[in-house]
This record gives sequence, C-alpha cells and structure tokens, in this order.
Amino acid sequence: MPHPRAIVLAGYGLNCEVETAHAFAACGAAAEVVHIADLLAAPENLAGAQILAVPGGFSFGDDTGSGNALAQLLRLRLGDALAAFHARDTLTIGICNGCQVLVRLGLLEGRTDIALTHNAGGRYVCRWVDLAPEGASPWLAGVGRMHIPVAHGEGRFVLAEGARPHVALRYVPGQSGGLPHNPNGSTDDIAGVTDASGRVLALMPHPERGMYAWQRDDAPERGPNVPEEADGMRLFRAGVAYFA
Repeated sequence: MPHPRAIVLAGYGLNCEVETAHAFAACGAAAEVVHIADLLAAPENLAGAQILAVPGGFSFGDDTGSGNALAQLLRLRLGDALAAFHARDTLTIGICNGCQVLVRLGLLEGRTDIALTHNAGGRYVCRWVDLAPEGASPWLAGVGRMHIPVAHGEGRFVLAEGARPHVALRYVPGQSGGLPHNPNGSTDDIAGVTDASGRVLALMPHPERGMYAWQRDDAPERGPNVPEEADGMRLFRAGVAYFA
C-alpha cells in the first residue's frame, strides 16, 4: 500500500491538525483533516483509513480536564468504530492534547493505572526537550533520539503503585540549556506510552513542531550541508513506512 490514508481529527479546540496532516503528507501518506462532527456523522469513514491521529490543542477548552470531554464524546459516539479500526492492522497516534485523549479514552488497553495531571511546577511549559525511545513500536522504528518541543500544562504522567506501562519515550538530558531535562515531573521521566501492540502511541511532546531544521531552537543557518528535515519528521516517516 504505497499511500496509506491518514485521518487527522480537527474541531472543538484541537489546533495542530494542519501541521500534523502536513507531516503525514510530506512522508507519502494521503492525509485528510476530518472534523470530529463529520466523523461522528459517518463513522464508517474510519474503515478506509490506516492511520488515525488526534493532534494537539485544547479540546473543549480543557474545561473538565485536558482531553477528558473529547475522550468521553469519542467513547460514547465512536467506541465501536474505534474498536473495529484498532482490530485491523492500523496505527493510532495522540500528540499532546491527543495523548491526553487517548489515555482517557482507554485505547491503551483500557488501563486505569496511568494518568496525566498538572505539571509538577504548576505552570504551563513550552520549550524544547530531548527524548530517547524504547520498546517496540512501528512509530519509533529507526527513529533514535529526538530533540522536539513540549507545550502543555497537564503533561505529567503518574502511575498507580505497581503499574508497568509500555513506555515508548523518556525525557533524557541533552540540550536543555540548564533547565531540568524532565519538564513536568513525570514519573520515571515518561514522555510517551504505547499499548501492548505498539501500534497506539500517546506522547506529550510535539513532533510536528520539530519537523524541519529551521523550526529548532538551535536552528543552524541555511547552507548546502544543513539537512532540511529535523528529528520530528522521522516519527511520521516511520508510521507511513509501516504500510510500505
């Protein structure tokens, strides 16, 4: 399948759908931004897709907790369609607000021993971080370490006693300019998790905001030896390549 179809959700406060769709399209996917209301009206639209992305933003204003209202809406109105989508050999990604949605939606095998809560510092954090992948996931095949941004106020992963989540990404020391490498106090430096299959990835950092070298906080001057793409694009390339 040379051009997997990627649905990127939009609406109700999500605001990173254009960048996310651009990333998938740049990597060879047939990317389509779909308003949540349109998907609720025609859930069969998922049957023709291979990738589902829930991007960042502030769905429903985060008024009942980040991602909570959208997660409840999707569970009640699209639960069966999402289960059928995941039962196929598909990929799902949730970025930042989308990560919060997936965790609360139960797409990580419905586990209740993982939660996302307010940053330990009590403040919204927007800066660049360094990440190290671990575990097996199609999303991270050949990706390696990444230097990409975070932008959230409720991005701290907390675990119930004895919980053993499928960790996909951890914050690691790098180019943090003297700031703590873990921007929010997440338990065990967790930045992203997957389900048991690795096909569902939920991460708080924003790979779509670190796709190109000129987006980086340490952006080099343009020149013939400066690569155009940056670390974040590798994640999208891995996802698309899964269907090659």
